[in-house]
Amino acid sequence: MSPAKSAKRLIIVESPAKARTLSKYLGRGFVIKASMGHVKDLPKNRLGVDIEDSFEPQFVPIKGKEKVLREIRAAARDAEDILVATDPDREGEAIGWHLAQELKKLKKPIGRIWLREITREGVKEALKTPREIDTHRVEAQFARRILDRLVGYEISPLLWEKIWRGLSAGRVQSVALRLIVEREREIDAFVPEEYWRVQARLAPERDREPPFTARLVRYRGEKIKITGEAEARKAEAELRGAEYLVRSMARKRRKQTPPA
Repeated sequence: MSPAKSAKRLIIVESPAKARTLSKYLGRGFVIKASMGHVKDLPKNRLGVDIEDSFEPQFVPIKGKEKVLREIRAAARDAEDILVATDPDREGEAIGWHLAQELKKLKKPIGRIWLREITREGVKEALKTPREIDTHRVEAQFARRILDRLVGYEISPLLWEKIWRGLSAGRVQSVALRLIVEREREIDAFVPEEYWRVQARLAPERDREPPFTARLVRYRGEKIKITGEAEARKAEAELRGAEYLVRSMARKRRKQTPPA
């Protein structure tokens, strides 16, 4: 009888280069496999988002990744447990979630580790604290992908018809373009109006108080709007002979940024 194989731990990363580096650090007790990025995505030949049912995405295996998935499944069957070590961001979390969904039928323990630094000590430290996949991060990535699909699928055909076939619309560029267009329309529709500002330079009776500038904003309790020179001159004449009383005063601190 041949001796039983010793159980190993399977670690799944995204890139082959990272897999090779980890193999050097961890030795014989580990098998390292690379997913080569995403293994599932929305289908290319249809929308893939159920807009009638809470925008549920319909992810399918990416064409050309069948071999990668077969190799990962084969390694997982012989493993004691599985550690998902995809990149520590929302996209990496989503890739890890898809991998976990593919492997959960094997009923092996599946943990998630973050490799914040690809050093011998950094990898050993990460192995001490496996956790569950963060579904909040996964859902955030799915929301981003769904928006990409909804915007691109609906607007890109319009670009092909009106501008050039092959152009694609994106969730960021499309919204930014709309904001720019709306702002340009506001500028074009703006009608300039003449207005005048009347100010008085006032010096308090007590010498220790510094002079200050006051601006005319109300006349006899009502807000005033001066739209011509004649009105401004009339207000100026009335203000020259007026008496001024400070009703209230407030002291505020202002932080002044020094010039660059």
